Amino acid sequence: MPDVSEDSVRTELGGWLRESWDPDLTVAEWWARLAESGWAVPTWPTAWLGRDLPRGLVGVVVAELRAAGAIGPPAGLGMLLAGPTILAHGTDEQRDRYLRPIVTGEEGWCQLFSEPGAGSDLASLQTRATRDGDEWVVDGQKVWTSGATIADLGMLLARTNPDAPKHQGISYFLFPMDQDGVEVRPLREMTGRALFSEVFLDNARVADGAVLGGVGQGWIVANTTLGAERAGLGTGGSGAGGAAFPGRKGGMLQQRAGDLAERAGRGGVQPSAFGRAFTVLSELAEKLGRGGDPVLRQRLAELYMLNEVGRMTALRVKAARVAGRGPGPEANTAKLLMSRIARLARDLGPEVLGPEGMLLGPDTTGGGVVQEMTLFAPAPSIYGGTDEIQKNIIGERVLGLPKEPGPDKATPFNELKVGTQPGG
Repeated sequence: MPDVSEDSVRTELGGWLRESWDPDLTVAEWWARLAESGWAVPTWPTAWLGRDLPRGLVGVVVAELRAAGAIGPPAGLGMLLAGPTILAHGTDEQRDRYLRPIVTGEEGWCQLFSEPGAGSDLASLQTRATRDGDEWVVDGQKVWTSGATIADLGMLLARTNPDAPKHQGISYFLFPMDQDGVEVRPLREMTGRALFSEVFLDNARVADGAVLGGVGQGWIVANTTLGAERAGLGTGGSGAGGAAFPGRKGGMLQQRAGDLAERAGRGGVQPSAFGRAFTVLSELAEKLGRGGDPVLRQRLAELYMLNEVGRMTALRVKAARVAGRGPGPEANTAKLLMSRIARLARDLGPEVLGPEGMLLGPDTTGGGVVQEMTLFAPAPSIYGGTDEIQKNIIGERVLGLPKEPGPDKATPFNELKVGTQPGG
């Protein structure tokens, strides 16, 4: 790891930005330039588009990009999940094929893990992949897939050996979404949006060279993805003002970079961006003349404290990574904390707005952000692993409590009764 400091990073990056940032570039041109510089993923190895920087200096990089008015690297599941997993488990050929399009935003990703009968018990998944020469034929169904309508590739878990125990017969594929055997059906939420989809796989195909980590090693690889997901969701996700769903179908690449930077600077709040709930709600309380309400102030103070706990937990996660440890129990507690913040914001938002909280739309006070956050609030306790799963993990892996009774881990999958499978 290079011997660098905050001052040296500011000096070097600041100089590079003065020479390189041009708001008249397209987003695609800027992201390509940012990727070549290593500043898009500064903690990645220099051999793979990074600069080998300690994770503790990422905040300095983000701050410098914002200070220059430049957009950061692409956000989304490619940067948050696929990239780190491919770095950890991929061959050099796979890293060469997949990492650069993630960093340049050319390819967007989705996560094909959960199924109608395999959510909390993910290892019970029934989507199957059967080898056919140099390819695998995939059949099954996935659900709650974020960004599936515009993703170019998917992180796919499929069962390749039903005779093995359920955790051992799974493989992890880097799966192309643009093919005839893939049908994506958006799921409309009560917010009016369709962030999630169900995905049907019918004789879909994926190359044998797209197996990540080896055949039958999918559970091990998936745990890397799940650890990154819990840490990312619990500590604010990834990216620094980039596009939430990049890729050729995301509609971002040909936009003017300066226009995207301006929209990011206005601080629009997405439904899941509960990290900004304190700022949004406290400003609304002042605007509506309720800033002096002692009960409301106490609830806002609680929200502020929870966000500070989340920020400090994020620092603990970063410190663990700097020390060479992967995401530990901090990631699980961070995920639980995010759910708690979402519930508090859900209750507090309508209290701040009063009767207007029953109305929807951009013409309402606050632009409808609070109402949308209120409707979206149940989601954080479910996606990325339910709150109950996080508590089980903490109980078993941190507190040493016994696991819940269940089938022997050596039992072949095809002898288990899971989902629609009759069992032995």
